[in-house]
This record gives sequence, structure tokens and C-alpha cells, in this order.
Amino acid sequence: MANPRDVVRIPDAKVALSTASVYPESTATAFEIAARLGYDGVEVMVWTDPVSQDIDALRRLSDYHRIPILAVHAPCLLITQRVWSTDPWVKLQRARAAAEKLGAGTVVVHPPFRWQRQYARDFVEGIWRMANETDVRFAVENMYPWRYRDREMLAYAPDWDVTKDDYRHFTIDLSHAATSRVDALAMFDRMGDRLGHVHLADGRGSAKDEHLVPGRGTQPCAELLERLAVTGFDGHVVIEVNTRRAMSGAEREADLAEALAFTRLHLASAVQVPRR
Repeated sequence: MANPRDVVRIPDAKVALSTASVYPESTATAFEIAARLGYDGVEVMVWTDPVSQDIDALRRLSDYHRIPILAVHAPCLLITQRVWSTDPWVKLQRARAAAEKLGAGTVVVHPPFRWQRQYARDFVEGIWRMANETDVRFAVENMYPWRYRDREMLAYAPDWDVTKDDYRHFTIDLSHAATSRVDALAMFDRMGDRLGHVHLADGRGSAKDEHLVPGRGTQPCAELLERLAVTGFDGHVVIEVNTRRAMSGAEREADLAEALAFTRLHLASAVQVPRR
């Protein structure tokens, strides 16, 4: 039973569903599921699905399902190297334009791959420049070293640990923290008030980026959400989990409903107030 001096503080953070969470189903399916389960919005992962690249189609989905688009994830993956251009700066410009037109508050971006040398060299300064040109947050996401057996390759530059560089806003991804085998709460503390966006998923420290439903791995998902509640976090918490192994649509929805319930539960934090 709660102490009479405790109050429940629920932050203004909205809980969104990443369209990546329904893969291999479509972007359109993500909107349908998010609306049915009661998510506050969606984050659009721009990838090879043509609908994810089409602003008018995304707006129609948002209007039809009455669910807002809260964030746009720029096409930064290996499989999206040709989506919206082969020029990474053009990709970010188009992501910003999409966010502005769709009313999304955040663009999520990964640090460059090391072989994108010019892009990597100019990345920190370029992200600041773009951030100064818009009200949309450019939230740079922590990544991880690539591992194979006992070998490790640093695939990202300037660094997979984005807290080593100076960005206005960060995205913390707990599955990536698990893969990189770092202390996620210490990374959260380093990000401080520059944390603008959260990708919530779990992991067990595998070399593979697992994106488990929160609570099924070893990451401090509950503790991080409770810290967000205490600090009055006003960004977005995005469920970005892997449901590819779901045997049916019903099983996928059950996983996404569980992830939403976990997130809402732990965002409602009991905060002790002093007696008068």
C-alpha cells in the first residue's frame, strides 16, 4: 500500500509505437495496431516500405486512425542506404521536412558508418546546424560495436557512444545499450537534460541487437522509466521491439500490448512529498 505522503507523478511523455515493431508487417499495419491498443502515437521508421517514404500516405493513415505521428526515424540502416537519396545529408533534410509537415517533434538519427568519411567528419557540426534551422529535435541515438565471436569492429563514427560528442539532443536505446554492454543508467545520467527521446526495448547482452519486449531481458527498463517520471521527462517513449518471431497477428499484438502496459505502469512513479 502506498504511503499517504506519496503521490503518483506521471510525466507528460507520450508513449508511441515504432512502425519497425510490426516488421515484417507494413507501416499501415503499425498505425492500425497502435490505434487499437491505445498508444499515444507512432514513430515512423523510414525504410523500404514505400508508404513509410510517402508523406501524403502517412498523413492519410494518421488522419484515418486518429493517431499522431510523433517522430520520424531517418533512413540510417544498411538496408536503407538508397532510400530518399544516397547522400546522407539529403536524407536528414527530407526527414526534417517530413517531420515538419506531419507535425512530428523529433527526427531520430544514427551516427554515420565509419566508411562515410566526409559525412562522419562533418556530422557533429552538421547536426547542430540543422538543429538550429528548425523546431524539430534531432536526437542522435546510441549504437554499439559490431561483434563476431571474439572480434569487435567499431562501425560508427565519430563514436557509437554518442555521449562522447556534443549534441543538442540524444535518443537512448536500451537494446543498443545491452548489445554494447554498457551501463544504461550511467549513459542516461551522462545524457542528462539533453535526453530528448527514448527507444524502449530490452536485451540480454547478446552480440545481436535483440529488441526484446521490456521486462524480458536484463536491462533496467523499469528503473529508467521511473527516473523519467521523477525528472518530469517531456520527450517521447517509443516502443521499438522485435516481433518477427510472433506466430500470428494475435501474438504480435499481445507482445505490443504487454510492452505498452509495462511502460505506462513504470512511468507512473510514486514520489514522496514532505509532511506539512
